[in-house]
Amino acid sequence: MPANQHRLLRFTSDGPWRWWRQLSQRELTMATATAAIVFFLLVLSPFPKTSRTFGGTNVITSEADSEWVPFTPLSKAQQNSAFCLDGSLPGYHLKRGFGSGSDSWLIHVEGGGWCSNITSCSDRKKTKLGSSTYMDKQDQFLGILSHHPVQNPDFFNWNKVKVRYCDGSSFSSRPRPDTEFQNGTELFFRGQLIWDTLMDELLTIGMSKARQAILTGCSAGGLAILIHCDDFRDLLPKDTDVKCLADAGFFPNEKDIVGNHGIESFYHDVVHLQGIAKSLNHDCVARSGEPSKCFFPQEFIGNIRTPVFLVQPAYDFWQIENIYVPKLSDPQGSWRKCRLNIFNCNSNQLEVLHGYRNSLLRTLDGFQNKPKWGMFINSCFIHCQTWAAGTWHSPTSPRINSKTVAETVGDWYFERESAIRVDCPFPCNPTCYNKDLSAG
Repeated sequence: MPANQHRLLRFTSDGPWRWWRQLSQRELTMATATAAIVFFLLVLSPFPKTSRTFGGTNVITSEADSEWVPFTPLSKAQQNSAFCLDGSLPGYHLKRGFGSGSDSWLIHVEGGGWCSNITSCSDRKKTKLGSSTYMDKQDQFLGILSHHPVQNPDFFNWNKVKVRYCDGSSFSSRPRPDTEFQNGTELFFRGQLIWDTLMDELLTIGMSKARQAILTGCSAGGLAILIHCDDFRDLLPKDTDVKCLADAGFFPNEKDIVGNHGIESFYHDVVHLQGIAKSLNHDCVARSGEPSKCFFPQEFIGNIRTPVFLVQPAYDFWQIENIYVPKLSDPQGSWRKCRLNIFNCNSNQLEVLHGYRNSLLRTLDGFQNKPKWGMFINSCFIHCQTWAAGTWHSPTSPRINSKTVAETVGDWYFERESAIRVDCPFPCNPTCYNKDLSAG
């Protein structure tokens, strides 16, 4: 058994939603994808909740050891009509910096997928990914948000903000009277308004005087980072050192194993339902002619002026299960075991997955030489890696060339050394955390 197979981490899949039978095949595929993200973020913690001791140094890996940070509703959300999907008030968690980090800011945007039709958005608004009513009043700061110097050596004393995600559009939707109140439903597509209101509030409470700033996010939050990166840069003083970090936010426009464009169709529905077009890169939209294509980072990342760092697993389990090998494209179930646990893939299946990895690397090849850009592309079967202690920085964290994600991000931000680190193909890296999605 490979050494890293012993470190597989387990969680279960959610059951079907009650509106399941109302969806078309295409909608069913992407609804399944969104349900998986929602369940993962709402219920499951990505790593074991234990505090481990290595070589006499206690490393924070447990919820008990982390600090609880209270939820703060946006003070002008009501005034600006900046509402979550259900009309509740969005907000954030703020941990003030100290010492040398008191004038540095790290903004982290949580992820949680998207909704593409009235039914899925209506269901979403009954969860904390669509309503602050269901959000925890306190949240824990781990990984890149940690205040502990052992766990977060470069950013532990910065002002840190966790932005809660409750709009289903990567903070890009705009009011659409024709869809917000359709067929008796009440939905608020206000992602861009939430973003603008949030930025105004953070500037007011001290971010306007930032000497250093990082905008970061995971999954759909990572996509939001790429969409808003340059706007964030423009909000801050010219002498502020501003950079953006997207964790598992590079969603590729790829066909699945049978040639279907499932993710492209899904993004088309998300963008048009929620009025996202005006929030997307204008040059990209003008060039492509179809706004939804500019929801894919590969179409607009070349237009981003601000330095960007990508943390991206080459075998992203969410992308494998929902973009490359969705259930509807595998009616015989021949990919089921592989899709849920990469160690169950046969040689032919691994070749297909290697092909998707190679496609990702080709797409990113042109960005490796951009000044002040960086990337950490490991070959792990995982999704987000910055917000959990186990994958951000610990003695057992994934590494490339002996460097953790945290060390590589620090090298990039502070320009200590080149921060382009690309892993060899699976299963060459024994330091990987690899998810087991099949176990209950």
